[in-house]
Amino acid sequence: MDINLARTFLMVAETGSFIDAARKMNITQSTVSARIKGLEDILGRPLFERSKFGAELTGAGNQFQKHALALIRVWQHAQLEINLSALHRDHLSVGAPGSLWDGFLLKWVSWMRSNIPDISVSASSGLSSVLTQRLIEGTLDLALMYRPTQPPGLTIEHLFDEEFVLVTSARTALGRGASDYVFIDWGSDFQEDHAAEYPELSNPGLNLDLGSIGIDYLLANPASAYFPLRMVKTLIARGRLKQPKRARKFNYPVFMVYPEARDEEAYAPILAGLRREAAKLG
Repeated sequence: MDINLARTFLMVAETGSFIDAARKMNITQSTVSARIKGLEDILGRPLFERSKFGAELTGAGNQFQKHALALIRVWQHAQLEINLSALHRDHLSVGAPGSLWDGFLLKWVSWMRSNIPDISVSASSGLSSVLTQRLIEGTLDLALMYRPTQPPGLTIEHLFDEEFVLVTSARTALGRGASDYVFIDWGSDFQEDHAAEYPELSNPGLNLDLGSIGIDYLLANPASAYFPLRMVKTLIARGRLKQPKRARKFNYPVFMVYPEARDEEAYAPILAGLRREAAKLG
């Protein structure tokens, strides 16, 4: 299928208008209409309901939207690998939640660049559900995530256990309903466990979806928040942050996920490097 059909479909779905889609893509409205008509002929189903108010996705259109996004990702991944092939022996696309990049995966990337420089690396951050979908599509070669599902065709290997601990820069420990508390968003599992343990902190005065950057806030202001222990243990040892006694700890196993059908020889040193970095966390 012409990839421009998928791109045009997504633009109409985003704008809700054939006219606006044509303007954004710098093509004529008749070209947009022809592409959507051609796509509907291929699929055998109408994808939009047209009216004087614009264009709205049909049930079939809603179903096709995720596949159109996947087609674009696969095409972009293919272009990237082909462009890199002249300079590198191979290309590795890696994804993980932002918390696992900071202080862990970036160290592994440094190891990759020093020890296997002829393999180019593309790094991305995302939710586990998105990373899993990309592994299935083939636009991701390796992912690290907390508590993954296991779709057919993927291998899941336990790497280490992540411990989230409460730390504070305030003089007094965290109290129930404390005004100095900062909620750091570490993903859906943490959100659920945190809400169950601290229902009175469900609406704190400050929410930060910034990962480890939130440490800077604690160092500059008297406040308390949860962070992975590996990120804050040096600051605890130096006395810049304190770990309140008897505060709940949250533990999440970290897994690396990769295709069952893979080039064993190519993957072996890559996975071994990850295992070595994980062993250093102990």
